[in-house]
Amino acid sequence: MQNSTESSPASPGPVDPVPFLPQSRHVARRVPLRTATRFFRRASGRRLMLGEASVRVREAAAAEVEERQSEWAYSRPVVAVDVLWNTAFLVIGASVLWRSAAEEPSVPLRTWILGYLVQGMIHSLCVLVEFRRRMTSGTNFSSNVPNHVEWSFTSESDQEFYYYEPSLQGDENCIIKYIESANTMLSFIWWTVGVYWVTLGGQSLTTDAPQLYWVSIAFLSFDVVIVLICVAVACLIGIAVCCCLPCILALLYAVTDQVEGATKEEIDQLPKYKFRIIKEGDIEESSRGIMIESESETATEHVVALEDAECCICLSPYDDGAEIRELPCNHHFHCACIDKWLLINATCPLCKLDILVGNHHHEV
Repeated sequence: MQNSTESSPASPGPVDPVPFLPQSRHVARRVPLRTATRFFRRASGRRLMLGEASVRVREAAAAEVEERQSEWAYSRPVVAVDVLWNTAFLVIGASVLWRSAAEEPSVPLRTWILGYLVQGMIHSLCVLVEFRRRMTSGTNFSSNVPNHVEWSFTSESDQEFYYYEPSLQGDENCIIKYIESANTMLSFIWWTVGVYWVTLGGQSLTTDAPQLYWVSIAFLSFDVVIVLICVAVACLIGIAVCCCLPCILALLYAVTDQVEGATKEEIDQLPKYKFRIIKEGDIEESSRGIMIESESETATEHVVALEDAECCICLSPYDDGAEIRELPCNHHFHCACIDKWLLINATCPLCKLDILVGNHHHEV
C-alpha cells in the first residue's frame, strides 16, 4: 500500500546468510521461496495487475518465510529426524555392502554406495555442529546478524532488488558452511555418476550384483523424490504468497515464536482510521476517499488517492467504513492484515521501518 503522503524507500528484508544449498536426501534443507515467489509474481503480476507496492510486500513475506524456515530447519525435532534418517541410510548401506561381499558387479557400485554414505555422514556432522553452535550461543539465527555488513545491488528488467551479504571476516562457522556447500555440489555430481554406472551396467547387474543394484536404485530414486517434493513445496508456497498472503501470515503466526514481532499493546498504539468513500451526489467515486482517525479526540483526516485506496497485503480495495492502520512511515493497510504481520515482524512490509525504534531495518 502506498502512503498517504509520500512513499518511503523500500528494501526487502535481510537475506538468510547461511549459504547451505539444498541436498536431495537431507531433511533439514531450505527451498528457494523467494525465487519461486518472483517467478510466480512475474507470471501472474501482469494478469493480476499487481502494483509495485504489492510486489514488494510479497517479496518481503517470502523473505520472512525463508528466514523462519531456516529456524525450523535447525530446530531440535528436525535435526533429530535428519540425523536419524541419514543414520538409517548408513546402517542399510553398510549392511548391504557386508552381505554382498561375494557379488561382482561390472561397474563400481560398491564405491558409489560408499561415497554416498560418506556424504550423508559429512552432512549429519555439519548439521550437528551448526545445531550445537546455535544452542550454545543461545540466539536464534534470524537475529544473529553480523556486525559487518556489505551491501550488494542487482537490477532486473522490472525491479531493482537490494540485499546484503554478510562479511565472512570473523565468522567462526564459515568453514562448516563451505564444507556443507562443497558436499552438496559433490552429492549432485556423485548422483550423476551413480545414474551413469547403473545405466552402463544394464540388466546384467540384476543377476551379477542384485543387492548392490537395488540399493543403488533405491538411493537414486529417493533423491529424485525428495527433489520433486522440495520443488513442489516451493512452488505451492510461492503461489500462496502471491495469491493468498493473509493465509501465509496466519500460518506463520500460528507456528512461530513472535520473538521479532510487536506486542498487541504496541500495535494498538499505532493510529487507527476509518475509510470513507467520497460521494458526489448519488454516485460513489472510487477515485479517492478519506481516512478519519477513529480513536482520537481531534479527528485527523487524510485524503487517499485511487492508487493508494487498496491494501497491498490482501489486494482488496478499501470499502466504506473499513478499519485502516497507519504506520510511522505513513504506509497504511487493513488493520486485520497489518496486525498479523506486526505480530510476526515489527517492521513495515514495504519500507522495512522498525515501528518500535523508528529506524529502517536496512540501515547499517
